[in-house]
Amino acid sequence: MASKPARIFDRVREWQGLAAFVSVPPSAVPGGASLGVVSGRRRQGKSFLLQALAEEMGGLYFAATEATEAESLRLFADALTRHTREVPEHPFRDWNDAIGHLFRSFRGRPLPVVIDEFPFLSRVTSGLPSIIQRELGPGGSGRESDLRLLLCGSAMSVMGGLLAGQAPLRGRAGLELVIRPFRYRDAAEFWGITDPRLAVLVHAIVGGTPAYRHEFTQGDVPADLDDFDSWVVRTVLNPQKPLFREARYLLAEEPDIRDPALYHSVLAAIASGNTTNGGIADYVGRTSDQLTHPLNVLQDCGLVVREPDLFRSGRSRYRIVEPLITFYEAIMRRRWSELEIYRAESVWRSARPAFLSQVAGPHFEALCRDFARDADENLYGDFPSEVGSGVVGDPANRTRIEIDVVVLAAQEPGRPRRVLSLGEAKWGETMNGHHVERLARARDLLAGKGYDTRETVLACYSGSGFTDDLQTAAVENDRLRLISLDSLYGDG
Repeated sequence: MASKPARIFDRVREWQGLAAFVSVPPSAVPGGASLGVVSGRRRQGKSFLLQALAEEMGGLYFAATEATEAESLRLFADALTRHTREVPEHPFRDWNDAIGHLFRSFRGRPLPVVIDEFPFLSRVTSGLPSIIQRELGPGGSGRESDLRLLLCGSAMSVMGGLLAGQAPLRGRAGLELVIRPFRYRDAAEFWGITDPRLAVLVHAIVGGTPAYRHEFTQGDVPADLDDFDSWVVRTVLNPQKPLFREARYLLAEEPDIRDPALYHSVLAAIASGNTTNGGIADYVGRTSDQLTHPLNVLQDCGLVVREPDLFRSGRSRYRIVEPLITFYEAIMRRRWSELEIYRAESVWRSARPAFLSQVAGPHFEALCRDFARDADENLYGDFPSEVGSGVVGDPANRTRIEIDVVVLAAQEPGRPRRVLSLGEAKWGETMNGHHVERLARARDLLAGKGYDTRETVLACYSGSGFTDDLQTAAVENDRLRLISLDSLYGDG
C-alpha cells in the first residue's frame, strides 16, 4: 500500500481508504474491475488527494471540464493515450467506445483511474453512469480488467444520486468516500493557530476548508487576537480577495439551485436565528410547504443539515454547514454595496456585535457538540451514542429550557433512555451558578418524563470563563463539568 505523501496534511483515514481500495489484489475481486465514488464540497482538497494517489500508484488522473461530448471524448482519449502509450485503433465515437477501451487497457495489475468532475460529463451525456454499469456487469469489458475506477465530483446532489435508489450504479461501488472539511482541532493546526479563542473566531468564518488557508488568503493568517479584526477586513471583506465572493459562488455552482434569490433568503433566515421550518417560512414570506423543496435541495448539496430535537419527536432545526455562508448571509449580504466600494473598516466596526451574537455564538455551540461526540467514557460516564440539542418544556413556569449540548447513551431495550449529559454553551458570557440551576431544572423535568437522569452530568461550556463560585462547585461535585476553550482544543 502506497504511503501518504508528506505534502498532504492530515487525511490519514481518507488516504488509507483510497489506497486499500486500489491495492486489493485481482484474486480478491472475482468481478474484475472495481468502482469507487469520491465526493465532497468544493475546495476540500479532493483533486489534490486523488492526483497524489494516481502519482504514487502509477495511475491515471483525468480532470473533466465543461465541454461538449465530442471535445470531452478527445481530451479523455489524449489523456489515456499519454498514460498507456497505446493509440486507439479508431477515434472514440461516444462513451460506449471510450469506457470499453478504458477497461480493456488495464489488465494484469490493479491501477487507479480517476475521472474528476464527473458531473461535467454526466450532465452532457446522461447515459454515462449506465454505460459504466453495463461494462462492470456480466459480459462487460470490466470483467476482464483490473482497473480501479474512481469517479469524483463536487456537485453533491449529483454525486449522491449516483449510488442512490434505482440509480444504475447502485450496488456497484466498492468505495464510497466523502471528503469533508477539517474538524476544528485539525483546522487550527492547519492554520497554525495555537490560541483557542482565535481559532474559534477564524473557524467561525472559514471553517475547515483547506483552500481558504493558502489559495484564497495567500497564506494570510491573523498573528494574534489583536490582529483578528484587521485580518477580517483584509481578507474576507476585501473585494480584491477571492474569499470575498466565495459564498456566492458556492451557491451558484450547485446545478439544482435554479432560483438563487429564494435560496439566499432561506439561508439568510437560518443565519439570522430562524432555524425552524415555521421561522424560516415567516422570514422568507412563504408557507412552510413551499420551502420543503428548497430545504431538501440545500441538504442534498451539503450546505444545510437538519438536526432533530432530541427531546421532542418530530421537531427539528436547520443549521448551515458551511461557516463562510453563515458569515456572508449574516454580515456581508446586507452591506454588500458598501463592501464593494472598500468600506470594510466601517462595516466591520458596526457589524462586529452581530458577528459575535449571530455567527460566533451559534458556531461555538456547534463546536461544543463536536467536542462531546469525541468524548471518551471518562467525561460523561459512558461513550456518547447520540449528541445534539433539545428543548425541555417547563409547564410550571410556563417556559422552555433550551439545552445546547445533549448527550445520550445508547438505547437499551426495556430501559429508560439514559441522559449522560446536559450542557449549556456561552461564548461571550462568564458562566455562573444560574446556568447550572437551569440545567438541574431540565434534568429533573426529564426524570419526570421517564428519562434516566440519575447519573446525568451537568456541563458548562464557556468561551469567557467561569465564576470562582462555579469553579469551587465543580471541584466538589463530580457530576458537574466546566469545559473551557483550552479543554475544547485538548489543552486542559
